Amino acid sequence: MLDSIDLEDITRIAKKAGDVIMDIYKRDFSIEYKEDKSPLTEADLASNAVIMEALAKYNIPILSEEGKEISYDERKHWEYYWCIDPIDGTKEFIKRNGEFTVNIALIHNDTPILGVVYAPVLNDMYQSKQGEGAFKNGQKLPLEINTHPEESLCIIASKSHLSEETQAFIDDLAKGTQKITQVSKGSSLKLVMVAEGVADIYPRLAPTMEWDTAAADAIVRESGKMTYQFDSEIPLMYNKKDLLNPWFVVR
Repeated sequence: MLDSIDLEDITRIAKKAGDVIMDIYKRDFSIEYKEDKSPLTEADLASNAVIMEALAKYNIPILSEEGKEISYDERKHWEYYWCIDPIDGTKEFIKRNGEFTVNIALIHNDTPILGVVYAPVLNDMYQSKQGEGAFKNGQKLPLEINTHPEESLCIIASKSHLSEETQAFIDDLAKGTQKITQVSKGSSLKLVMVAEGVADIYPRLAPTMEWDTAAADAIVRESGKMTYQFDSEIPLMYNKKDLLNPWFVVR
């Protein structure tokens, strides 16, 4: 299955979705609120329509944040499926700070094996395919390697969701290194910054959904890093009965 998918085609789809998003980003746009009080813009829906239409040719099931709910009874039979977030970081989109992404992942059973993360404002394209490495704008990841973590660590944290537990985790890390640099960022950019080597660790001790992490997680894994369930050596898993992720740490 993986061999039949052209990664460059998936990056073109993400870029096309990003172009549609940017057309809306540059003007006034409508905002609605879903049942869970999270925001939804016309850009989320427009991006979703572009991606869904473009991926249809692959005849692979699609799980999207903005798609219809699909029961676990149906999903549990999927060997492969697309997991997409048309705009990850809708709050950042609304704030117009540029820290939002288009996320497209291919999952095999419970593991992300292909990922594309596109940040339209930054014009940064991250991509990976299992066994072929991870890349940012054509450059192989990681771009940087911290060879002296005992001297300094860069911790990336959420811009909108920094929990008390996350801060306690960071404070604990500080005991094992001379200097901690703490950086905030929106959306899945936090995961790909660890893949890139710009950040060393991303702890997420707060709620996320599978579509928030899947594409960037694929890139993390191909960069030689891993997204672990918190306090364990077990990788994050996908297509669970409950699509809510457990707490995790990218390192």
